[in-house]
Amino acid sequence: MHVVIMGCGRVGSTLARTLEKRGHTVAIIDQAGDSFRRLSPNFTGRTVTGMGFDREILTEAGIEQAEAFAAVSNGDNSNILAARVARETFGINNVVARIYDPGRAEVYQRLGIPTVGTVRWTVDQMMRRLLPEGSEPEWRDPSGTVRLAEVHVHSGWVGRAAFDIEKATGARVAFLTRLGEGLLPKADTVIQEGDLVHVVMLERDAAAIESQLGTKPEEL
Repeated sequence: MHVVIMGCGRVGSTLARTLEKRGHTVAIIDQAGDSFRRLSPNFTGRTVTGMGFDREILTEAGIEQAEAFAAVSNGDNSNILAARVARETFGINNVVARIYDPGRAEVYQRLGIPTVGTVRWTVDQMMRRLLPEGSEPEWRDPSGTVRLAEVHVHSGWVGRAAFDIEKATGARVAFLTRLGEGLLPKADTVIQEGDLVHVVMLERDAAAIESQLGTKPEEL
């Protein structure tokens, strides 16, 4: 598909290169022409100098043929304005805006504009590493009934089958992160030292399950 990106900083340029490697066409907009130097010399997408919320600039970037738009400049106001123009004027459904202010991110999220709150995301990731027990969920369904969370697992679970966690808790092991890569557990997948365990569970059971997995397991 065709994707338009506003902002050619570190995030925008990396996003553009990643999308292109996956076979998508990309147009990237930035008001500073020298920002495009961050792109790979092999980048074949379109570069457009200008403001990403300007309709003519968006049209030049191919917004009318686009299926997705990302606003990742350094300005919250510019990102939200551009995201709204892409969605409301050009009818783009897949829109996301990067927002630094956590308060604003929550407001726009409630208004139906998907946001990535940079500060909140970073803090959450830090908290998961510093205080793994009781960490914030990675995902929660709209009803607040089900959560996906990275759960701290006692060393006693190392060497046990991932499915033993399901037998013991009634939760589901959604995936493992092993050596920086995601891994879908199979029947014979064994928890290894250093694995990050991501569990889907009912919100009401989260505290009990995290407590159970944080202690040495009983014999099953």
